[in-house]
Amino acid sequence: MQTKHTENNRLSIFALGGVYEIGKNMYVIQYDNDIVVIDCGSKFPDESLLGIDLILPDISYLLENKDKVRALVITHGHEDHIGGIPYFLRQLNIPVYGTRLTLGLIKGKLKEHRLRETALHEIQSDSNIALGNLKLSFFRTNHSIPDCVGIVFDTPEGTVVHTGDFKFDLSPSNKQFPDIHRMASIGEKGVLALLSESTNAERPGFTPSERLVGERIEEAFQKAQNKIFLSTFASNINRLQQVVDAAILTNRKLLLLGRSMVNVVMIALELGYINIPDGMLIEAKEANALPREQVAILCTGSQGEPMAALSRLASSTYPHTEIIAGDTVILASSPIPGNERNVANMLDHLYLLGANVVHGSGVASGMHVSGHGSQEELKLMITLMKPKFFIPIHGEYRMLYQHRQLAQSVGVESNNIYILNNGDILDIENGCVEQNRKVTAGNTLVDGLGIGDIGTVVLRDRKHLAEDGILVVVITLSRVEGTILSGPDIISRGFVHVRESEALLKEVSRLVVKTIAELQENGNDGKWSALKHKTKETVSKFVYAKTKRRPMILPIIIEV
Repeated sequence: MQTKHTENNRLSIFALGGVYEIGKNMYVIQYDNDIVVIDCGSKFPDESLLGIDLILPDISYLLENKDKVRALVITHGHEDHIGGIPYFLRQLNIPVYGTRLTLGLIKGKLKEHRLRETALHEIQSDSNIALGNLKLSFFRTNHSIPDCVGIVFDTPEGTVVHTGDFKFDLSPSNKQFPDIHRMASIGEKGVLALLSESTNAERPGFTPSERLVGERIEEAFQKAQNKIFLSTFASNINRLQQVVDAAILTNRKLLLLGRSMVNVVMIALELGYINIPDGMLIEAKEANALPREQVAILCTGSQGEPMAALSRLASSTYPHTEIIAGDTVILASSPIPGNERNVANMLDHLYLLGANVVHGSGVASGMHVSGHGSQEELKLMITLMKPKFFIPIHGEYRMLYQHRQLAQSVGVESNNIYILNNGDILDIENGCVEQNRKVTAGNTLVDGLGIGDIGTVVLRDRKHLAEDGILVVVITLSRVEGTILSGPDIISRGFVHVRESEALLKEVSRLVVKTIAELQENGNDGKWSALKHKTKETVSKFVYAKTKRRPMILPIIIEV
């Protein structure tokens, strides 16, 4: 029999981002009047969100309960976990906890956004923190960026574990081994609920070690005859070090291209997470003065982003640096779902330039391995933690569903597994669970300097304009007599070319004159709303009949 909940003394677990999607991770643990937020990520828009720069979690619930929010705790320094922090802190300035490298990357973001009044607290994998009724400890995991941790919440209801992003790389290139003994110890003491990432829940087996990539990069560097261009995720610091090591082995100087690449390397260099010999980093002018076989270029753009360095190099539009026939281009990454077309287009351009292109993941080419654990590693995490309740997170629905199947296969009872959508709350009190409450959750859109001010109406209009263009009808009327003094002037943008469609636009003009005359005969002259509505309706029907297109019709009526 389930116990009736009261507002206090219950444990609540929910996501504000990161489930039913990849990106903008944000999870919340609340007990009584204490709220701790885990991660604050962002994600990039798809082609349907025209003009949008970034997507962030909706934090309305946290703003409504800002007196209860104790801290923001970050698992690691990837954009889908820290990208929203500057926007978050503008609205809710709370202490931020993270590991040394993670805080270094966050500081860079805060500096860029000119935010300085934020309390940043460094943690290690053996740190302990008390935040009201919630006591936090950590355990080391490994991923494709150093200094990753999972989080353990000691609550009056029991222990809740959030894994962060993880894999079980037993021979990591940076010597940050996963703390399996600590994970087993947490499981032995008893875990009430486990929140575990689901990114690779569809992939069987184990994820290969990052060491494989280092070996393949060295082989490719040794085979290359001319200049080498290598692109990977800027945040994959372990791989950046492998590129540096390969450049040292083959006596090459290193040029960095792309703002995010330069920023991350400088931060990692300053904090000691990457080792680059003095004099190895050079500028573009120095690179151009050296023989091509003595230069390696580390650049952004592995996802085919149009304005990133590698895409511009592929289209021969990058200043002072170019790819020529015989150069080697290495993509040490795999396309993020949705970016496949951009990457394919970029590869086509690279091949057309005559470059020797090396790309692909897996054991065969070995230029990329995932930073996320595959099925056997996900099962290992569940087996180590032995949770009573299991909540798959960090993934699209099919991934969460597959993770549920994996949990069942290692002994978690099916009725103790909860797939939550963003905003769904899992309440636990006296060991009993209820899932019947929701909080506001969704997307906050960033467009330039505007945050959250772009809604569905604006996006619908942008889509309309992008698909069919706009037709502006400008008319000047006499305020006294209601007669047309000038116009109608028809302006087409993105609909038809004026010179090639003069007859059509003249017909539109005559139709507008006729429509206004009919309204005046019926006693509607001088009523702007009626004039605009009827003009828009009549022109829209006519244009569709003639062209089968529906441009946005914008009547502008001026009275003088």
